[in-house]
Amino acid sequence: QLQSKILILTVCAAGIGGTFQYGYNISIINAPTSYIQVFMNKTWLERTGVPLESNMILLLWSFTVSAYPLGGLAGAVVAGPMAIMLGRKMSLLVNNVFVIIAAILSGFSQMAKSFEMILLSRFFTGVNAGVSMNIQPMYLAESAPKKLRGAVALTSVSFTALGLVLGQVVGLRELLGGEESWPFLLASNAVPALIQLMALPWFPESPRYLLIDRGDRESCISALRKLRGNSDLGAELEEMLAEQAAAKGQRAKKPWELFQDPAVRLQLMSIVVLSSAMQLCGNDSMYFYAAYVFQEAGIPQDKIPYVVIGTGSCELITSVTCNVIIDYAGRRPLLMGGYIFMAGWAVVFMVALSQQTQISWMPYLSMACIFAYILSFGIGPAGITGVLPTEVFDQMSRPAAYMICGSLLWFNLFLVGTAFPFIVKSLAHFCYVPFLVVCICTALYIGFFLPETKGKSFLEISEEFKKWNFKAQSHADFYKGPEEIKSTML
Repeated sequence: QLQSKILILTVCAAGIGGTFQYGYNISIINAPTSYIQVFMNKTWLERTGVPLESNMILLLWSFTVSAYPLGGLAGAVVAGPMAIMLGRKMSLLVNNVFVIIAAILSGFSQMAKSFEMILLSRFFTGVNAGVSMNIQPMYLAESAPKKLRGAVALTSVSFTALGLVLGQVVGLRELLGGEESWPFLLASNAVPALIQLMALPWFPESPRYLLIDRGDRESCISALRKLRGNSDLGAELEEMLAEQAAAKGQRAKKPWELFQDPAVRLQLMSIVVLSSAMQLCGNDSMYFYAAYVFQEAGIPQDKIPYVVIGTGSCELITSVTCNVIIDYAGRRPLLMGGYIFMAGWAVVFMVALSQQTQISWMPYLSMACIFAYILSFGIGPAGITGVLPTEVFDQMSRPAAYMICGSLLWFNLFLVGTAFPFIVKSLAHFCYVPFLVVCICTALYIGFFLPETKGKSFLEISEEFKKWNFKAQSHADFYKGPEEIKSTML
């Protein structure tokens, strides 16, 4: 009983300063948008005596928003080396430095009359999110027992959704979203960081990292005892030792080495497809449409922020549901089902948008589509995508795989954020066609190529992929048709 409590507390300590920050920092920037733009203009006017043109304010604001995914990309790149050199737990602790710097910069930006400090603070916040998005699922999946691995690693997504909802709540005008209090809102991300700095040191490092990377068997057994208690550790330790033997003489791989290794071809292709699809499926763009659709449905302007909290709550409810069912339902059905449902709702949403002004009840259908789309995303793609690199790669390839996965995730977030307004402008009501294509292609890929990993040890999963990779290679070697034809003379 005590040990299950320790595992739960480890999850909470890792999550509160980890992926919670990603969700929280995405949503707290929305409430003070207009106030920050006024502050930029006022600061520029005081400096130069000339006000900024509206398109310049928009450009400065887009730089501020874009600094977050760019920081995330930098964080994803440094996360791999950090996880190898410092360990999983220490990396999460050191990562709080970035967010504390960010909180100081944004908190004092108004006092210092410098909007550049906000831009820089968003970059550091992004670095923090980039590191935690990669290292937290790795740390938790390596610390969890096999039968709970999916559920424990998936808590990363529940914390993201929780951060999203809390950010929306704290950003309400009645709390910190007012004109006077926005610097405190942007600096409030220091609170979760401080909680993690006080709580996480009391919990153990990843046992797998201690044994396989550090070769420290004693510390590994001690960490396992803390996490599992007096239950028999024999089978789990044996499995880890087998993995250690398989990795003997190897060093941690670099990202480019994964691209050259035929033994991880399918794994790499799978995480590239799924990490890209996670941002290119249009879920974040639904939030872009939310305010407009709710306004069309007749919800008063001042009540819209409260309804938007409902969209964040949807993601939170589904991620918690996914947590509960992942180790029963398996990874494939949840992933495939999520993308199939999203494709269906994308079609309905486009029809509803095109008829928005013609039919009186269409705005309500659009509203239902927004909630249904977010629910479909939360039940599978949102969580399982982050868990897969831990499951399908061995200990030596895992940090590099997360670097690739994280870099794609942040690059595509930047891409969609930049391109979506232009997609809306050119395709109007049919702006979801590109996302529909992504959802259908991803569902087909999962159906044909992705094996199930539920209830299998890391070594078993590795062996299964090895068979598939080398089976594909032997088929390629077997077919020598064109070369024979080329050498046939008539």
